[in-house]
Amino acid sequence: MQFFTSPVQLTSHLQELYSRKNVSDLSRYGDAIKNFCRLFGYSSAGICSSSGRVEFIGNHTDHNGGKVIACAINLDIIAAFRPTNNNVIRIAGKNRGTLRVDVNELAPTTHNLGLVKGVVRYLKENGYKTGGFDAYTDSAVPTGAGVSSSAAFELAVGTILSVLYNDGGISPDVLARAGQFAENVYFRKPCGLLDQSVVAVGGALVLDFADGMSYRRLNARFDGLDLALINAGGSHSQLSSLYAAIPADMKEVAALFGKTRLIDVDPQAFFDGFGDVSRRLGNDKALRAKHFFEEQARVEEAESLLQAPCLDVERIISLVNDSGDSSLTQLRNCAVDDNDTAIADIISFVRGICPCAARVHGGGFAGTVLCVVPSRHFADFLAQTTQKYGAKKVIPLNLRAAGAKVF
Repeated sequence: MQFFTSPVQLTSHLQELYSRKNVSDLSRYGDAIKNFCRLFGYSSAGICSSSGRVEFIGNHTDHNGGKVIACAINLDIIAAFRPTNNNVIRIAGKNRGTLRVDVNELAPTTHNLGLVKGVVRYLKENGYKTGGFDAYTDSAVPTGAGVSSSAAFELAVGTILSVLYNDGGISPDVLARAGQFAENVYFRKPCGLLDQSVVAVGGALVLDFADGMSYRRLNARFDGLDLALINAGGSHSQLSSLYAAIPADMKEVAALFGKTRLIDVDPQAFFDGFGDVSRRLGNDKALRAKHFFEEQARVEEAESLLQAPCLDVERIISLVNDSGDSSLTQLRNCAVDDNDTAIADIISFVRGICPCAARVHGGGFAGTVLCVVPSRHFADFLAQTTQKYGAKKVIPLNLRAAGAKVF
């Protein structure tokens, strides 16, 4: 790793992270270095970048052993940092105070402090070295919007510890599991490995959670398509109970077939027995399981399409819209209650602009809508959505090839 005094020194390193470079990007890194040195009394800093992610297709399938296509994106959290010799981690941030964690005092707590403690604890319990560091962070990943701001933060902490104290030798799989552990144990959020895995590995991936976590890199660049998020204006940060009910409902259906996860249930047996499942557990739980099996088929078809020499844009858009419709009507993760129509309203508006796709993104209930737009319509899409929702709520996305990393 290197220590930097000027953002200009970072130019060549940043090319693999962002498809477009401009002065503001360098200014952001320069401000992070300057603020870090001012706050902690250093003259240079190491630099870490850890991104957000979008789940392209495969909504709410990872926790039951399913497949997902997901991508790292250009929105990231950056950290200027230096190691210390006192076993204390101090993390300051733009517009917030300083977290302080002694790596030998890891009693459970919540919020970002708990996320740091959880990552440290997992690494220590699995035989990795930990130690102190000072850091200043600046995040461009919207919080509470379903694009993995927590995972980006967790992977930044884990990646810094990997480089400083383990010669960069902690694998992406271990770092992802450290982040998941922090959320499960300290944040009490029963998330799967999807978010952390994409952030750790980077690029466009097909992730398979049938047996732990395995992944295949997609060579696709989504030629002919552009991606954007529209922020619905809510936050899912206080909706963990609604999120947790989805995997619980799916696993309850799996138990009727003598299994612990839906991936282990024969799809035909489920569809043949759908009526019985509905009678015994209720139609809502049966429909959530139905979404799982149909979404798996969509993921497999989308993977094939994205690997083809010429992308079938129309069919991809159809699949993503089918995923969105299933999330709305079967998974039912698009609203907190019947009076909450924010996500459904955005989806309806976007689909009326041009032949594009729009669907709830991530855990749902609040947060963002993912839009998949033919490139030839993207300028008009941006003009109309920005006029309706405001420039700050419409977020064009670029794919990012690299996972969380230190330069």
